[in-house]
Amino acid sequence: MARTRKTVDLDLERGIAPGVVTKTKKRLVVVAGRSHPELAQAVGEQLGIGIAPTEHRTFASGEIYTRFEVSMRGSDVFLIQSFSQSVNEELMEMLIMLDALKRASAKRVTVVVPYYPYSRQDKKGRGREPISARLVTDLIATAGADRIMSVDLHASQIQGFFDGPVDHLFAKPVLLGHFQETLTAEERETLTVVSPDMGRVRVADTWSESLDAPLAIIHKRRDPKVANQVSVHEIVGQVEGRTCLLVDDMIDTAGTIVKAAQALKANGAKKVIVGATHAIFSGPAVERLQDAAVDRVVVTDTVPIPQGRRFEKLTVLSAAPLLARAIREVFDDGSVTSMFDGAA
Repeated sequence: MARTRKTVDLDLERGIAPGVVTKTKKRLVVVAGRSHPELAQAVGEQLGIGIAPTEHRTFASGEIYTRFEVSMRGSDVFLIQSFSQSVNEELMEMLIMLDALKRASAKRVTVVVPYYPYSRQDKKGRGREPISARLVTDLIATAGADRIMSVDLHASQIQGFFDGPVDHLFAKPVLLGHFQETLTAEERETLTVVSPDMGRVRVADTWSESLDAPLAIIHKRRDPKVANQVSVHEIVGQVEGRTCLLVDDMIDTAGTIVKAAQALKANGAKKVIVGATHAIFSGPAVERLQDAAVDRVVVTDTVPIPQGRRFEKLTVLSAAPLLARAIREVFDDGSVTSMFDGAA
């Protein structure tokens, strides 16, 4: 039986979090940190339950306080927290919320991190370096998470850092659907999918198959001692006169993407369209992406993008339907893998 607005209001008056009650009496509850309220609210609306009311405070000393204003006892809770420009503060807030949920007797807690923090620090490149992605996973586990859900992990091996279920979601169906609907006939006819580096070839290859387009690869070399510095050397594949679709998992300072676009245009590419999941947009990213070599940029909202960081050539797609469906599959003991059907 569908829950009415009156029923939800009565639950709130009794101090019970709004949720969905099933025949097995499981109760789905969604809570969220302060990092990306728009995405969290959109996920709650997709699920038809909203976000459980939560009190958040940051004291003058910088310490964070969280209290859930309704009961969490016995609930199947999904905690949504994204990460952008205040990663460490947002991480601490998420850990405090996890601790509060376990002390409030939540039955199961799934951490939903659309963009996984420290995901690029997944291995030791040189001596005396940390593996920070593993440390973050250990902190999440220690704070009490039973499960982790994330979108387009930078390194797949991060799934093995957590001693429990990890739902690795893919934004490709969201982005792919957009391109299939918006590419012109001429762009489809001349389309080439481009991998911005050797590490993303496998992903770009799946895009090539899905769009029935040839694949090109940009070979680059990165200086390990200088962050965000990339030199493009050569392009493997035919790009002259082509519409090039550059696909990547994230755009941080945009140095890699813009230099790749410039290299493509220098080799005769007619258009360069960029498709990426996580729009981190640090530092000079927005200014760089407005370079003449880049014709369009399409991203998802796994990371909050303030209005001041948006620009004319940018299209932002909602990740809420993807996250909401995955949450529903986990709650109903369904199959997250079935959502993709070989699409990633």
